[in-house]
Amino acid sequence: MEEKMITTEFEEHQSSLKHYMRDIILGVNDGLVSIYLLVAGIVGAGLSTNQIAISALAATIAGAISMMAGEYISTKSQEEVYQAEIDLEKEHIKYHREHEVNELYEMFGDLGFEQPLLEEVVKVVSSNDQTLLQVMLALEFGIKEDERRSPLKAMGTVALLFVAGALPAFLPFFFISDAGTGLVIASILSMIALFIVGALKTFMTKKVWIVSGGENLLIGIIGAVISFYLGNLYGAAI
Repeated sequence: MEEKMITTEFEEHQSSLKHYMRDIILGVNDGLVSIYLLVAGIVGAGLSTNQIAISALAATIAGAISMMAGEYISTKSQEEVYQAEIDLEKEHIKYHREHEVNELYEMFGDLGFEQPLLEEVVKVVSSNDQTLLQVMLALEFGIKEDERRSPLKAMGTVALLFVAGALPAFLPFFFISDAGTGLVIASILSMIALFIVGALKTFMTKKVWIVSGGENLLIGIIGAVISFYLGNLYGAAI
């Protein structure tokens, strides 16, 4: 029986954008969910549209600044840890080269290399300090130079997308006088945005777009219902 060969077109790996995927999703989704839930809660508590709009705008500004600070510090700290490991590895190569070469034998051996190929590979890699450094960083610490993240880019990405994600939740209250109508419009816009964000990330994750979009949407719906009724209970209590 002739075996059928399956061929596919060669597909390039994702661009450097993938290194900021966490910031993109975190920023826009956090803006969407947190501000929409805030709006649902304070509508439930019985606030006016002006109060809702101002409260949500203030929360958006505060949230964006908080996200900026948190993302900058966390990314910068991570990069400083990486740099400390790189500096230490350079010192090891300079003063403890034999130890590093022995580690190469172990790591390449764990990857399945056998003699005499193992000897040849170690010899080639250890013949150049820069090559040895890059290989050791990749194998020992998972550090690749082209995958390191800029604290400023991460900070800017997460803050801008937080604001963008928040807009559908509170903009209607600047133009509509009835809080209930505003919540309906904000809900429709936020739910559409939540689904789109969940679906769009599948361009990177390669998952089923409708499942990913539905999952994101469901999280928003559950959160909004809980927030609205908690706000409603609070409003009734006071």
